[in-house]
Amino acid sequence: MKIDKISVNNYRLLKNTVITCDNELSLIVGKNNCGKTSLLSILNKCIGNKTETGNFEYYDFSIPFQKKLYKIIKSEIEFNENELNGIRVDIYISYEDVDNLANLSKLLLDLDPDNKTVILRFEYSIDAHAIDMIKKDFSEYKEKHSKIPEDNSFTKFMQKKHRRYFVFKKYSVLYDYINQKIDNNVFKLLDGKDVDISRIISFNYISARRDVSNTSETELSALSNIYYNRTKAKDDDTSTVSDFENQIDETDIKFDDIYTKVFKELLDKISKFGGIKKDDTKIKIISQMQSAKLLKDNTTVVYSDESNYLPEHYNGLGYLNLISMIIKIETVLSQIRKDGKEDETPADINIIFIEEPEAHTHPQMQYVFIKNIKGLLEEGRSVGDSKVQLQTFMTTHSSHIVSECNFDDLKYFVKEKDSEGCNVISKNLKDLEISYQQEYGKDNNHFKFLKQYLTLNRSEIFFADKIILIEGDTERILLPAMLKKLDQEYNFDIPLLSQNISIIEVGNYSEIYSKFINFINTKTLIITDIDSNTYVDDLDNNGQPKKNKDGGTIRKIVPCPVSDNAFTSNSALRFYLNNKLAKNDKNNIKTLTQLTLADKTIKYSEEKNQSTGEINGEWLSDPNGNILIVYQTSESNAEGAVYNARSFEDAFFHLNRKLFTDLSGDNEEEKIKICESLYQGLKNVKELFNTDNDSFYLAQNCVNKKPSLAMDILLNSKSDGSRDFINWEIPSYIKEGLIWLQKN
Repeated sequence: MKIDKISVNNYRLLKNTVITCDNELSLIVGKNNCGKTSLLSILNKCIGNKTETGNFEYYDFSIPFQKKLYKIIKSEIEFNENELNGIRVDIYISYEDVDNLANLSKLLLDLDPDNKTVILRFEYSIDAHAIDMIKKDFSEYKEKHSKIPEDNSFTKFMQKKHRRYFVFKKYSVLYDYINQKIDNNVFKLLDGKDVDISRIISFNYISARRDVSNTSETELSALSNIYYNRTKAKDDDTSTVSDFENQIDETDIKFDDIYTKVFKELLDKISKFGGIKKDDTKIKIISQMQSAKLLKDNTTVVYSDESNYLPEHYNGLGYLNLISMIIKIETVLSQIRKDGKEDETPADINIIFIEEPEAHTHPQMQYVFIKNIKGLLEEGRSVGDSKVQLQTFMTTHSSHIVSECNFDDLKYFVKEKDSEGCNVISKNLKDLEISYQQEYGKDNNHFKFLKQYLTLNRSEIFFADKIILIEGDTERILLPAMLKKLDQEYNFDIPLLSQNISIIEVGNYSEIYSKFINFINTKTLIITDIDSNTYVDDLDNNGQPKKNKDGGTIRKIVPCPVSDNAFTSNSALRFYLNNKLAKNDKNNIKTLTQLTLADKTIKYSEEKNQSTGEINGEWLSDPNGNILIVYQTSESNAEGAVYNARSFEDAFFHLNRKLFTDLSGDNEEEKIKICESLYQGLKNVKELFNTDNDSFYLAQNCVNKKPSLAMDILLNSKSDGSRDFINWEIPSYIKEGLIWLQKN
């Protein structure tokens, strides 16, 4: 027996999210603020301990649902009881014939032996009668709080009163296994007397907010909190309680204005960090007093321990965190196994949810943790000669944990836009493998290479807000300097270096990553070379054209300057821009040089063959796409010469030849010697001083070691005090791409 799937609706960012669950470990990854913690929260409120079950706040409702409810109360739209009117969680439980169904049998609604799926549903929802009550009560509330704007007052009203109108219910709902969907018309209300859900599912979690801080403070909060709750529980509308909370609401509004002034300088600074677009991290501090917390948070007692030994909180936070997790896991496993309780048996399904185990720990400790966690959990399954059914969920922001994890365990959470804003989608890395097999065949090495490369070298890509795919070492070494140079030149609202950008080396085979970058749906810049080539006769030692057995001249492909008669050998360009390149176009360089930025901005488009069911897709130009591929374009240098380079080195020499030749020597011979000492990544340095040699020639004949040359460029860069790297320019195609990436 196990949980196969969890569907969440209208809960925070999880507006319509489906998570498939692995038998052992489901490792949930994704960018910040993509719903990972929300999954833990909603599970705890549905199948957690009794103090948490059904304990919802108004802010738990998704923003679209809050807006919809407000429109219903204002009578702008009709209320429909047949629609989903609140938070809903569906847990799909599957079982086998060998399983003990003593507990689960109470949820069965279909006696068909082939139907082995049970749906356990939780709802925090509202009905038509409650809607009428809200309209009446809110009208009275507005009269008492006329100083508060109406839309703000509705939120404040619902924050306090939503429990009067929304009801938390548990159901068993029929699963139509033939059509593989839920039949909402057949259900059973679970009142707690007939079914003890904790016997079916036991939920345990270890929060990221583990108590491992170096503090010896304790709070005296129980008396004031309990007293107030008891007073409030007698009658929510007594004059004392009502006057107290009304005063808090009015004080909130006054404090809002004061907070805006007090925190202005701080908030202006915060808005410059970590965002994707302008004002993405623009926040506002508002007053939100809560009566219980007003009493609790201002009643504190402090004590000191004067013993002559160091307390445990003097230890490093990393070790405290690791020890804390292990102890808590062992404690939870003991509870699951019902150790020492011979008259009790474990639940049918047991869940442990571990949130961000990497907190306070260095990379090596994170490696050790994830390597050993499965073994620790496996040991904890044993109850005598039998095993308990244990499924583990883990959220993480650690690329080190991901790199040591089984690739198939990953669940990637990503926000995707829809008509109402955003929704979190949960994607399985297993599905990506299937996609690669469909495209390239089951025996292909594309996915195998991708999996090994990402997990061993670049697993941080799962947490990146933006991605840059580059060809090799030269771009990798120089790109951070280019990002800084552009930040200083353009003074962006959100600097490139403050954005969470992952840079990945892929050679000139970025098409291998096409399905992956489409899968993770992250804004991506691909930087590659136009790689112009031409055909020439293959000559023998006597300088005569070689012949094939049929007497024809043998021709070979050689690099050449960009021209209308050339073609690209870059497979990535032919792959991503295929819709712009005519078939069998032997001179496609001409087409490539004429493409605009909008032409090179692309999006993946899929179509399903209705007869075969196969899904076919291709990359198409789309100005709103989130992938841009850039390559060398025509540009002028300081001398006014217009040129279209073939490669990065070609473009760099065109713009920055003086970096290597404008040196302090008295004559050319001295300058050549200085250049050789400064730029050890070069060879044939003398050729740079020959003005008859163009940048194409220099790129072909004067580069010794590309990584070394890139390091030389950084070492010999100059600053004027306010700007760095002022003695060289960024090729226009890279600059254009990075400016596009900086924007949202």
